[in-house]
Amino acid sequence: MIKIIVPGVPVGQGRPRFARNGRFVSTYDPPKSRAYKQSVAIYARGAMGQKLPTEKAVRCRLYIYRQIPKSDSKRRHMLKATGKIRATIKPDVDNVYKAVTDACTHIIWDDDNQIVEAHIYKQYSDRPRVVLEVEELEDGQ
Repeated sequence: MIKIIVPGVPVGQGRPRFARNGRFVSTYDPPKSRAYKQSVAIYARGAMGQKLPTEKAVRCRLYIYRQIPKSDSKRRHMLKATGKIRATIKPDVDNVYKAVTDACTHIIWDDDNQIVEAHIYKQYSDRPRVVLEVEELEDGQ
């Protein structure tokens, strides 16, 4: 199993931006998304070490930890820290998942179409971060 921990506030994949260059239109990632994906890629390379990207099917678990607001009461802070109140705030889980899995392409796997199973969890924490656990699957699993 490969485990990647990306400290800091999770960032979702932003909508693509478009730029016109004469008759041609090109698309690009918003700067915030691009910077976050570069950060994820650095931590992914660190977790992989000298290993090559897998060619097998993989199972992913993505844990998204959002910062508990400082303005919360002590009671509300405790409820969020223990998971009794879940994070129903932005970014959306699918946007964070897309940003993280795109950043891991050619580092952990050759292509993110190798992901055959995914579990995503979003909750509050005093330490905002994203944790990605990747497990290679043997044939037939």
